[in-house]
Amino acid sequence: MSSAEVPVSSAQVAITLPDGSVRTYAQGTTGADVAASIAKSLAKAALAVKIDGVVRDLALPLQADCNLAIITDKNEADALDLIRHDAAHIMAEAVQELYPGTQVTIGPAIATGFYYDFARDTPFTPDDLVKIEKRMHEIVDENRPFTREEWDRTEAIEHFKSIGEKYKAQIIEDLPASETITIYRQGKWYDLCRGPHLPSTSRVGHAFKLMKVAGAYWRGDAKNAMLQRIYGTAWRTEKELAEHLHQIEEAEKRDHRKLGREMDLFHVQEEATGSVFWHPKGWALYRSLENYIRAKLVTAGYVEVRTPQLYDSSLFKASGHWDLYGDNMFKVRESVAEDGTEKFLGVKPMNCPAHVQIFRQGLKSYRDLPLRMAEFGNCHRNEPSGALHGILRVRNFTQDDAHIFCTEDQVGSEAKEYFALQLGVYKDLGFDKIAVKLALRPDNRLGDDATWDKAEESLRVALRANGLEFEELPGEGAFYGPKVEFHLTDAIGRSWQCGTLQLDFQLPERLDASYIGQDGAKHRPVMLHRAILGSLERFIGMMIEHYAGKFPLWLAPTQVTVATIVSDADSYAEQVAAKLRRAGLRVELDTRNEKINLKVREHSLQKVPVMLVVGAREAEQGTVAMRRLGSNAQEILALDAAIANLSEEARPPADASSTDSAF
Repeated sequence: MSSAEVPVSSAQVAITLPDGSVRTYAQGTTGADVAASIAKSLAKAALAVKIDGVVRDLALPLQADCNLAIITDKNEADALDLIRHDAAHIMAEAVQELYPGTQVTIGPAIATGFYYDFARDTPFTPDDLVKIEKRMHEIVDENRPFTREEWDRTEAIEHFKSIGEKYKAQIIEDLPASETITIYRQGKWYDLCRGPHLPSTSRVGHAFKLMKVAGAYWRGDAKNAMLQRIYGTAWRTEKELAEHLHQIEEAEKRDHRKLGREMDLFHVQEEATGSVFWHPKGWALYRSLENYIRAKLVTAGYVEVRTPQLYDSSLFKASGHWDLYGDNMFKVRESVAEDGTEKFLGVKPMNCPAHVQIFRQGLKSYRDLPLRMAEFGNCHRNEPSGALHGILRVRNFTQDDAHIFCTEDQVGSEAKEYFALQLGVYKDLGFDKIAVKLALRPDNRLGDDATWDKAEESLRVALRANGLEFEELPGEGAFYGPKVEFHLTDAIGRSWQCGTLQLDFQLPERLDASYIGQDGAKHRPVMLHRAILGSLERFIGMMIEHYAGKFPLWLAPTQVTVATIVSDADSYAEQVAAKLRRAGLRVELDTRNEKINLKVREHSLQKVPVMLVVGAREAEQGTVAMRRLGSNAQEILALDAAIANLSEEARPPADASSTDSAF
């Protein structure tokens, strides 16, 4: 590397690259210089650098020894964050050029794109978004460099006030005194920003689209001014953008609220905010799923229990929920004493404290462990009204919850059994793309670090022993213990967090659960909190969208519709429906005086998997014409053969015939 390629300096810095090699450069060398010294192709592809794990500008001078990695568009997560951040800046410039007097506030990158909040009296229209997007493409083509400047705090505040940007001035005023005030320019336009940024506007590319306008309060506080938020999406390539837009289109078609109405499964209403009204067809789906899980639990050696809804606050105070989870709980004032002291009850937000109470009844021995205690527990959580979403986010829900009380030595074997059960269920339900994550200690937690170290390492060991690759999520654990999370990918590529396994040393101690060990002394059990589906309401909503309402036969709310072609076949159709019901199938009978094409169309919209069409000929011959959802073909079968075939096809993956399926 020649002296012309890097700044001349007598001081040197040692740069450790991702492959472990160490290179020495003059102090003040930039990330761009390092990339150029490695390869011209890398210099051309470089977007930014990661210095000791932190993404920084490519043009930032290196002042000390560090670990350094060059970020290119192959580094998907980092590249997308940079593209989306810069797209927000470009959008803000376009808005201020097209609509002078508009103030810019905050504009971050988000999960699938970006947004910026604007202060403007006149509402933005869809036509405005078209104009803004067009100007954004022009700014990208102008290839303006992003440059970083440091400003004096007082001067920055006065400057933004002088140009009418009161929100920017307020942001600076509220920053810690130690914060360096940095401004990024893209040509003449500039904005307050910590960075980092791409080298120039052209590196953003053209794979972006403005999506919608929404209202947003300044800093999320309803007491503050209402702003206008423009949302956009941005990707690395046009192909990725097209795939994302297709996913949005598919998601709208599959929306569980829309399909729930069309299929007459459920509804929600304001008089019971956050709760679900299950209609007969929806409840049939719910019970099919519940009974399937129940059969799995019986086979896996679980005992099923039922616990109350209301508890004296003392139980939740002892468990830690009252103090650490109280804002999410519904609380009921039971009485007021003469001295004014109030007595409260808590509506249970989860089942674990109740299950410990059952465990504590009677003396337990090490021979009783592991004890696998399951409950389809009805829970209530005080979710914010703005967070509620159909049946995916509700206040009243049922968990397929269980708690395994075991010894420390049994944690590994119980985790293995759980993982096998969990993954088997997901396979049965049509999910084969599964990501595993380990959520670690949050800031607000029970217990000491040594106990958390032991709990977290126990789950790591269990995951590795079962060959499960996993990602760690610092700070995402429950307040009483770390948890393994299972994230499912649905038919259109969205990820859903569902089942969990949580390792808990805290609640058995706090709620005084114990067993008698082989040594005759009392010991604390380990408590494994586990759910397979999680909330049944949420999982059903997810499945509606995953299958687009077209459930496999064993889960379908209505499995078979018997429809007549002519009224002369009504009596035979009733016989067919009766035989199907006796075989255990969920059947609808349609003998309306309507054309068969209309009936086929209506039941197809209801996503009924099978139609058995009967007319005078079928009645005379004892046959049915079978039509499958999505196919125009039909198959003529003897009635008994059709029933035998459908009965076999409708059997759930786990035979629930031995369980109590009474409504």
